[in-house]
Amino acid sequence: MNELVGSHDLLLVTLDTLRYDVAAELAAAGRLPHLARYLPGGRWERRHAPGSFTYASHQAMFAGFLPTPASPGPHPRLFAARFAGSETTAGGTFVYDTPDLVSGVAAHGYRTVCIGGVGFFNKQGPLGSVLPGLFQESHWEPEFGVASPTSFEAQVARAEEVVAALPDEQRLFLFVNVAALHQPNWFHLPGATRESGDSRASHAAALEYVDRHIGRLFAAMSGRRPCFAIVCSDHGTAYGEDGHTGHRIGHETVWTVPYAQFLLDGPAGRADTPEVRS
Repeated sequence: MNELVGSHDLLLVTLDTLRYDVAAELAAAGRLPHLARYLPGGRWERRHAPGSFTYASHQAMFAGFLPTPASPGPHPRLFAARFAGSETTAGGTFVYDTPDLVSGVAAHGYRTVCIGGVGFFNKQGPLGSVLPGLFQESHWEPEFGVASPTSFEAQVARAEEVVAALPDEQRLFLFVNVAALHQPNWFHLPGATRESGDSRASHAAALEYVDRHIGRLFAAMSGRRPCFAIVCSDHGTAYGEDGHTGHRIGHETVWTVPYAQFLLDGPAGRADTPEVRS
């Protein structure tokens, strides 16, 4: 990461509540044609979430603790605050002298921008202001939230506006919390109704909806220079497994999440970027 921070724009997308099993099944079935172009080997990596609900997981990720590979470790981290004795800080780790990744890259000249989705980013109260408050610039509107059937389209449009407004030389760290997977998501499944409610099938349909529009986000973020991107879930959710519904519980469907990291070529199709290992 020390070879990328400073030369590349940075993009972190959390597909809030996305389950690993659903994401993996859709990718294998060819139902995520746009995301699959960027997933290494066309597959999601299986990882463990740092928290079982949005607030806890994002606090950890913004501290540099991204979802952990599901195989035995230790696993060197991409980003870390300077901390004596850290066993996951390695030579390739970008180390910062601030409490969190957001302020760490800001200290290296990045404009930090948050485009929120679920309620923990809505800035409508003290709790909903904590996470967006880490950024120099933050955006949230009801159209970005969980009740909007067109939430991701609206978020992508705002991201395009953010990028277009920046001077060409200004590096950007953009964070997007995608609300479309979170309940309610029944409206993404043809034939479903409010009465029928959310289901694993509507969860999958919501991911297909995101896939249809995410190419615009990638194009915007790679339009000025190469971009290092992370797309992952912050936690999963249960749809009746072992009697459980929802998240903030210690169930396999909640702790196991999809993860991908990749490089987006810049406007000239540059490929002179190093391989990034996690």
